[in-house]
Amino acid sequence: MGLNVKARRRWFGVLCLLGAIGMLVAGETALKGRFSPMGFLLYWTGCFFITALAAVMALLDAARVRTESRHEQRALFEETLRKIETEKRSRASKPG
Repeated sequence: MGLNVKARRRWFGVLCLLGAIGMLVAGETALKGRFSPMGFLLYWTGCFFITALAAVMALLDAARVRTESRHEQRALFEETLRKIETEKRSRASKPG
């Protein structure tokens, strides 16, 4: 079963967060003191990159949700106006 775009985007963000948390825990426990200065810099730069990627995915998801919400509100508004107009026409055509 395939995932839709929203689910893929959210799963990717979750995986980025889990990766960053895993790197943080490993870097502060099992790997502490085992890196050369360059290795230390590369490791924590990678952790920062993964964290930033998760933040960017969260911002993109929030923007997309806002856009979808705006479109749904607009569609609901237009549908409500059509219903009101239809009811008005049906009442106007009835004798009485």
